Amino acid sequence: MRHNKKFNHLSRKKGHRDAMLANMTISLIMHKRIFTTLPKAKALRVYAEPLINRAKKDDTASRRVVFSYLQNKQAVSILFNEIAQKIADRPGGYTRILKMGNRLGDNAKTCFIELVDYNEALLAEKKETAKKATRRSRRSSGKKAAAEEKTEQPAAEE
Repeated sequence: MRHNKKFNHLSRKKGHRDAMLANMTISLIMHKRIFTTLPKAKALRVYAEPLINRAKKDDTASRRVVFSYLQNKQAVSILFNEIAQKIADRPGGYTRILKMGNRLGDNAKTCFIELVDYNEALLAEKKETAKKATRRSRRSSGKKAAAEEKTEQPAAEE
């Protein structure tokens, strides 16, 4: 029975799947953005985000745990030195999946998966479109109260 086995096996055995996800995580850390299929990107998000979250606490134990998954010194040092500083105040959601359409050869759904704080074009666009937020209320109780005060004042003066 398959009780509580909800993750996508990606048509691979465990060793192959773990090696592939580790390699994809290393590429994501090094290049900040990779192009892949949608199921792989969703599996990668589940694999990579806990490792990125562990990089917030820079101690020997965290480095050893992340290295046991990735087996790449360069990726671990980039993760703990550069990426951890950018995501220090973010509570989660370190990756973003952008769907691109279907691949020509086999019609597979493709996408980009990227680290959220490293998309410079999108960050610049958000800064330009960010306006000062004004809160607008649908209640008209303020108008009614003001109108009642105005009608009471002339009546009281007469």
